[in-house]
Amino acid sequence: MSTDISPAALDAVELHHLAQRDGEKWATAGEGMLSSWVADMDFPTAPAIREALIRRADGDLGYPTWFDESQGGPLGEVFAARMHRKYGHRPEPTHARLFTDINQAMLATLQVATDPGDAVLLHTPACPPFVDVIEKIGRRPLTVPVEEGPDGWGFDQERMERAAADGDVGRCRVLFLVNPHNPTGRVFRRDELEALAELVLRRDLLVISDEVHADLTHAPHRHLPFASLGPEIAARTITLTSGSKAFNLAGIRCALAHIGPPAVREAVDARRGLLFGQVGVLAVEALKAAWTAGDDWLADVMAVLDRNRRRLAERLPHGVRCRTPEATFLAWLDCRGLGLGADPMPFFRDQAKVLLFSGPAFGADGEGFVRLNFGTSPQILEETLARMDTALRRHRGE
Repeated sequence: MSTDISPAALDAVELHHLAQRDGEKWATAGEGMLSSWVADMDFPTAPAIREALIRRADGDLGYPTWFDESQGGPLGEVFAARMHRKYGHRPEPTHARLFTDINQAMLATLQVATDPGDAVLLHTPACPPFVDVIEKIGRRPLTVPVEEGPDGWGFDQERMERAAADGDVGRCRVLFLVNPHNPTGRVFRRDELEALAELVLRRDLLVISDEVHADLTHAPHRHLPFASLGPEIAARTITLTSGSKAFNLAGIRCALAHIGPPAVREAVDARRGLLFGQVGVLAVEALKAAWTAGDDWLADVMAVLDRNRRRLAERLPHGVRCRTPEATFLAWLDCRGLGLGADPMPFFRDQAKVLLFSGPAFGADGEGFVRLNFGTSPQILEETLARMDTALRRHRGE
C-alpha cells in the first residue's frame, strides 16, 4: 500500500492488503470474510505519527524522564492545549495521568475511589469491557437504557434519578458516562448533560467520562466535554481519552485520564507502579504526534466517514433499521424485525461472510442488534452492505 496519505489513498484501501494484516480485526476474520466488527479503522497510519515513531526509534529508547507524572507528565500540556483548541475548554494540565488504555484507567479510578458493593450508574447498551470491569472488582452496575425515540437515541432522566436512588443495589457512587455514545453514535446535547450534572451534584457522585470518540463527531453536532460544565463538575470528573479511535492507535497502548478530584488523583499516584502499568516512550510519541500534528489527516478521514455514514443510510440492507450515527465510525443496526433471533451476528457471518459485532455482547438491550464498522473504503463498505442485503433477501425467499 502506498505511504502517501490523501483522501484518494483513504478511499483506495483494498481488501487483499487488509486480509494480510495481523491485528485482531482481520486476523480473526477467516478466509473470504469481510471484517466489520472491532473498532479499528482500515486506514493507513497518519504520516505525522509514523514520522514521530521513526524519529524516536532513531533516538533514545531508554528509561524516560517522566515516570513521575505528578505535574501532568509528557502529555498534560498537549492534552490541555488540544481541548482548548477544539472545544474551548482548558483543563488543568497537571491533572493528567497516563494509562495503557481506557479500561485500565477506568479500573484504576474505580478501585481507588469506590468500595466493594458500591454501585456505578451507566447507560446501556454498553461496550462489553465496561460492565465486565465493574463486576470483576466487586462493584455493581446500575444500568439505564439509551432508547430510540422520534428524535433518535436518548435516555430518560427520571429513570436515571430512580436508578441512582436504588438503595437495594448498593450505594451509587459513580456516573460512568460514554459520550459520544458507543454503540449508538449519539452525541449528548447540552441540556442532557446539564441534567446529568444536576443529578451528580445532588447525589454527590464521581463522574468517569469516556470521551474517546469525541474527535469523531460529525457536523453539525458538537461534542461538549462533561468537565466543561462548570468548576464544581470539573472537580469531580475524570475524563478518559486516547488516540485509539480517532487515530487508530489501539495497539499503541496509551490513554490519558484527566483526574479532577484531588483525592482520586493522589490515590492513583500512590499506587503507580504497584497496580497500574506504565506506557512506553513510543506510545507517548505516537499520541503526542496525533494530537499536535494529525488534524489534517483526521479531517480527511472524517470526510470519508461522513460519506460512508450517508451511504450506509441510503443502502441499508433489506429490512435493517439504523439511526445515522452523529459520531464515531460505528453503526448500530436494528435487525429485530428480521427473524434472526436474539443475536443476528452468526447469520451474517455464516450467510453473508460478513463479521459484525454481536449486539447481545453489549447487554440485554443489544438483543436483535449488530454493530457495523464503516471505517473503511467506500468500496469495501459497498461490498459489505451488498453481501448482507443478498443474504437477507435469500433468507426471506426473494
